[in-house]
Amino acid sequence: MLNTFVVYVENKPGVLTRVASLFRRRAFNIDSLTVGRTEKPEVSRMTITVDADHDQARRIEANLYKLVNVLLVENITTEPAIVRDLAMIKVAATHGGRSHVLELASVFRARVVDVAPESLIMEITGDEDKIDGLLEVLRPYGILEMVRTGIVAMRRGSKPSSFARAANSTSQAVGGDDVQQSV
Repeated sequence: MLNTFVVYVENKPGVLTRVASLFRRRAFNIDSLTVGRTEKPEVSRMTITVDADHDQARRIEANLYKLVNVLLVENITTEPAIVRDLAMIKVAATHGGRSHVLELASVFRARVVDVAPESLIMEITGDEDKIDGLLEVLRPYGILEMVRTGIVAMRRGSKPSSFARAANSTSQAVGGDDVQQSV
């Protein structure tokens, strides 16, 4: 089963290496890994998807917490969440087939971001199935190059993540914004 972990870490050099090494040492293949800053500049948020059963997922979570710079780990696999991936696809589009490729882009709500005499580049955002569907219908035209960002996920609803709740309650109680205080 594909598990989605949201991991809040200190925004410091070497953290990504330590997290990736943990998965390597435990012989888990990371299906997707995205990292970006959060609303707090000193904190980064990793979204990691990995194929693991329930027991393996619990062990992964426990091992992530053992890493020094890890602040919070949430397994949001079974929670309602918005999951998105972004892909940029360069597809062969000669004069004769260009209109068909543009129609396909429109059907999948992809946006054309570059046009060249023999190709075009489109971007598409959505779940993995949507992107895979577009790739499948574009294959006959010739996919010249493709890049995907990996999955980002956020729980649905107005309730903030456990990290944001802890940070807000601690900063209000203490009167500060320091991440060390909020954990």
